[in-house]
Amino acid sequence: MSQPISRRRFTTAALAGGAVLGAPLPLRWARAAEFVYKWGTNVPESHPLNVFGRQASEAILKETNGRFELRLFPNNQLGADADMFSQLRSGALECFTLSGVNVLSTMLPSAAIYGVGFAFPNYETLWPALDGKFGAHLRGQITKTGFVVMDKIWDNGFRQITTSTKPIVQPADLQGLKIRVPVSALWTSLFKSLGAYPTSINFAEVYSALQTKVVDAQENPPAIISAAKLYEVQKFCSLTNHMWDGWWFLANRRTWERLPRDLQDVVAKNVNDAALAEREEVAKQNTSLISELKAKGLTFNDVDPAPFREALKKSGFYSEWKKKFGDESWQMLEEATGQQLT
Repeated sequence: MSQPISRRRFTTAALAGGAVLGAPLPLRWARAAEFVYKWGTNVPESHPLNVFGRQASEAILKETNGRFELRLFPNNQLGADADMFSQLRSGALECFTLSGVNVLSTMLPSAAIYGVGFAFPNYETLWPALDGKFGAHLRGQITKTGFVVMDKIWDNGFRQITTSTKPIVQPADLQGLKIRVPVSALWTSLFKSLGAYPTSINFAEVYSALQTKVVDAQENPPAIISAAKLYEVQKFCSLTNHMWDGWWFLANRRTWERLPRDLQDVVAKNVNDAALAEREEVAKQNTSLISELKAKGLTFNDVDPAPFREALKKSGFYSEWKKKFGDESWQMLEEATGQQLT
């Protein structure tokens, strides 16, 4: 800054904007924290996941009287998703918010089931399922792999397809389309079943891949499209709602169990409360951002999901994944979504 800055003003600025990414929270306590844990995320600093994550970290520091500090490292600062997942497993990284469809499914394939294409129609169906019996079933499976998982999953949003070539209105529009997808068997299978040419690319490389025409399309929720400025290299956004994805907050079990129970309770409460607040904000942004993205040059169109769901039935997509996930989990998915998929 060109002008002197007081300690008070610095503290305010750091809180508001995360002045130094991954930096300690403001120094309000006379002694260093007894426990300092790292939390890695894979989305830009401005995404609601990080905004509400920082609020949770500050609340935890305050409510534990400075005993526990949760340092947030956004935007893949600690490495790509696979790197952070490896660090989480070893305990080098204490906490990580990660996708069940993407990263977690590499270790626990059943974690991807909530992302089955065109299964959940809306939030009114989704949240009761993931906060209820279906979510408890998934968390139980995650717990068996040795992680601690918080009760509330964070919202990444329903995903939409953006392209630089043409809008996607019906399944035939996907034929031969070069589309970026995350590194995930379910994502690849979904778009192959619809006739596209999916290419798995880490998110940090998506903008350049679109810019250089390695791929012509990608799919993400509006909050990601905006935060990563993908509207600069795409022309059309088709509101397909083809898949929902979210982030489970996982903790390394060994490091979590080092915490006294009272600290565990404070961390869990604030992380879960922040997840609920983040959900509300993402839902708002997914509506409000459409107007903003239109103003920045993206052309939007609505999509009827029924023909896409029918195409997936005919291709054998649902039957294939029912076998992989198993009858019990698939039955729970159909009950949760209200959809008879096979």
